[in-house]
Amino acid sequence: MNELNFNKLQGLIPAVIQDADNGEILMVGFMNPQAFERTQQLQRVTFFSRTRQTLWTKGETSGNQLEVVSMATDCDRDSLLIKARVLGAGVVCHEGTRSCFNKPITAAAMKEEQNP
Repeated sequence: MNELNFNKLQGLIPAVIQDADNGEILMVGFMNPQAFERTQQLQRVTFFSRTRQTLWTKGETSGNQLEVVSMATDCDRDSLLIKARVLGAGVVCHEGTRSCFNKPITAAAMKEEQNP
């Protein structure tokens, strides 16, 4: 596999996590080269925490790990799509939900932002 491009976002690439069984988008995190390597080694999704400046493997404290099924990069090689199986109770988001993407934005709210 050709090298991933970690240069655009100060050494990070976004990683979109998708449920391997039903296609649901679960979360987005960031990886540096070390997080990507650890993800490959452990077959568990590992991110780089921008706030703590350290690696963290999803579920290391909660038990809700993300087991890697497959990985693909985009055409620019600066983003990842990781298909994973959720292990544990099935909770991925730190707010206690399966997916982090559960806050709808209405069309009215979008119009309001465009025309204040």
